[in-house]
Amino acid sequence: MNDQPQAAPPEPEEDEEADRRLANIVLAVGFVALVGGGIWLANAMIDARKADECISSGRRNCNPIQVPTK
Repeated sequence: MNDQPQAAPPEPEEDEEADRRLANIVLAVGFVALVGGGIWLANAMIDARKADECISSGRRNCNPIQVPTK
C-alpha cells in the first residue's frame, strides 16, 4: 500500500532528555528574570531612600537634573 519508509518514533530516552533540556532552559530564563527583577528593585529602593533622606534634611534640590549632552 504505502511504499515509503516510515520514520521511527523517537526513543523514550530521547524524549526525556529533550523534556529535561526544555525544563532547564525555562528554569534558567526564570532565574535570570528573578535575579534581574531583584537587582532592579534593590536599585529602586536605594534611589528612593536617598531621595527620602535628602527631603528629610530640608533640602529642596533633591531631584537630579538631566542635562542633554551636545
